[in-house]
Amino acid sequence: MQNDIPDELEQEQTLPPSKTRRKHAMHALQELGEQLVALDSKQITEIDLPEILLDAILEAKRLTKHGARRRQLQYIGKLMRDIDAAPIQEKISAFHSTGVKHTAWLHLLENWRERLMTDEAAFTEFGQHYPHADLHRLRTLARNAHKEKLAGKPPKSFRALFQELRTVIPENATSNLS
Repeated sequence: MQNDIPDELEQEQTLPPSKTRRKHAMHALQELGEQLVALDSKQITEIDLPEILLDAILEAKRLTKHGARRRQLQYIGKLMRDIDAAPIQEKISAFHSTGVKHTAWLHLLENWRERLMTDEAAFTEFGQHYPHADLHRLRTLARNAHKEKLAGKPPKSFRALFQELRTVIPENATSNLS
């Protein structure tokens, strides 16, 4: 009886994939196609795609009716069966991780702006993290932004403080607020 088990496993490995597995693979390719359609035009051109697939993606971006768009996405999934999807998935993942890093950097800038506006001790900590920063200018901008906020004036210094922080803190900054 134990001899039967290896024979069954060997038989399963030689069989073609089941219909369910093929359908899952088709849906995965269609979802990858949806991710491609969701990218902006600049990102799409950075990915090396066959011309027919590129045309199908651009057509899907143009379509607004749900049924037509769904059929176009199915067509994109069908076209993707003939190409290697791994490099495309890697490129989309790279785009996504870049967006996440950029968002984290913007949050870091906003957190520093809020701290500098509300806490005088934050300037000392900021100076330790970024010794090349012009603390006098930052202190002036933070003070003016705080006054603008209290007076209900337009946030001119508030924006200027953010822009100054953008020049001081590099986008690839990994330091956090502690």
